[in-house]
Amino acid sequence: MVGIGGAECMMSEIRRVGVVGCGLMGSGIAELCARAGLDVLVAVSGEASIAPGRRRLLKSLDRGLRMGTITETERDGALAHISFVTDLCAFGDRQLVFEAVPELEPVKLDIFGTIDKVANDPAVIFASNTSAIPIIRLARVTSRPEQVIGTHFFSPVPSIPLVELIGSLLTAEETRLRTEAFVTKELGKQVIRSPDRAGFVVNVLLIPYLLAAVRMVESGFAPADVIDKGMVLGCSYPLGPLKLIDLIGLDTLALVAAELYEEFKEPQFAPPPLLMRMVEGRLLGKKSGRGFYDYR
Repeated sequence: MVGIGGAECMMSEIRRVGVVGCGLMGSGIAELCARAGLDVLVAVSGEASIAPGRRRLLKSLDRGLRMGTITETERDGALAHISFVTDLCAFGDRQLVFEAVPELEPVKLDIFGTIDKVANDPAVIFASNTSAIPIIRLARVTSRPEQVIGTHFFSPVPSIPLVELIGSLLTAEETRLRTEAFVTKELGKQVIRSPDRAGFVVNVLLIPYLLAAVRMVESGFAPADVIDKGMVLGCSYPLGPLKLIDLIGLDTLALVAAELYEEFKEPQFAPPPLLMRMVEGRLLGKKSGRGFYDYR
């Protein structure tokens, strides 16, 4: 175990980062790391995914340029720090690996099993951006569960300041300290620590609220725009629940809700039938062009 000073010292050694996945969350994590001047490798599923991933990163960086949060030099420098690979074997020299793929436990387990085999650094940290899956389930497929931790970022990653840090019963305190130091010092985020249970802190509160909004639409009690306007103007929320669901993705919400219901068996976590039918119809929100609102 190391003290805070020791953790900061070890943190400074983390310069080579891997990110598995380049969707909404993975691209955001990669961008943060690249803007911090780190060497970032992004693993995608195939050659066809490289161009969309690069476009997603460029679009986010250009948004920062327009908003004045980064300069053109900083944007170009960040892009220069990012490389794409299609084989996780390229992660052999990574010192910290973020997993940021969809909330499908078998997929995540396969990734953790693979990176455990290929990562050569004895102090490597394996971090999952899971929204709900208990970390100990992911840690158990590795040979070093004490180095597996949850780092739950929030969308949009570059601008939302919070990261939930989740250690399992097997996560070493050294891993917690190193990760917290890295996330706060290198990435400029604020951290809250959460126990290792499905949904952690934020989603245990957020998911029932979102599902309640879906049930209101499903029952005909109120349409989406009325619900959203009520929460934005009446409660000062920056975004209404149905628009937030469209941003998150209805499929992601359904997976997270199912994980919470499996853990707690409480009706408030059960995915409503309307949500499941919309997912089955590929009405997934902004990513598909249509959800509770039409973006086409």
